[in-house]
Amino acid sequence: MKQALVGRALTKRFGQTVALGGVDLAVRAGEAVAIMGPSGSGKSTLLHCLAGIMKPDSGEVHLLGGRIDDMRERDRSALRRTRFGFVFQFGQLLPELPADENVALPLMLGDVPRQQAVRQARDWFGPLGLHGMEGRRPGELSGGQAQRVAIARALVSKPAVVFADEPTGALDQSTGHETMRLLVEATKHNGACLIVVTHDPNVAGWCDRTVEVRDGHLLAGGVRA
Repeated sequence: MKQALVGRALTKRFGQTVALGGVDLAVRAGEAVAIMGPSGSGKSTLLHCLAGIMKPDSGEVHLLGGRIDDMRERDRSALRRTRFGFVFQFGQLLPELPADENVALPLMLGDVPRQQAVRQARDWFGPLGLHGMEGRRPGELSGGQAQRVAIARALVSKPAVVFADEPTGALDQSTGHETMRLLVEATKHNGACLIVVTHDPNVAGWCDRTVEVRDGHLLAGGVRA
């Protein structure tokens, strides 16, 4: 299976601190990869560079064979909206919108008409165990339900890559287990690759492969032939 996302020789400094010291990471389509490491190791910086949120000081990022790190910010922003999906620790749902509109938001930001976007969003509620919750606002959802809405939002635009930053960090163990199962299964079903930043080996265990970041370097496992 071909590589979907590739980072080559990525470096990033913050003042005198080396956050990334020449990292190589390649992820295949349909593959789930966990990035582990202690706080301050560079794992979130790596995710941000791969996702086009942050530009590396040097090195390259390629999505499906095309280079993206040298794009203008406006183009990288559009890329994040259409080709990437994101799941964060606390969901980051908009409290004023019902669940179906939260899921539809990436489509509406991409100029899909509201009715069509909401219809596409609702297609995800059944598979993710959210049937009947389309009209609920985030404050009316449990933590696990809110994370499933966030998963639906990440997948609704059929992205090539889903990034998840500590996706179970705010959940209890049982709810986190179910959330990871749904995240991995739904992402693979959608044909996307999944990159998960986590401190938790139980979360990493759901992924096909784990890489460890220490002091801005991958210890092993970054690139597969």
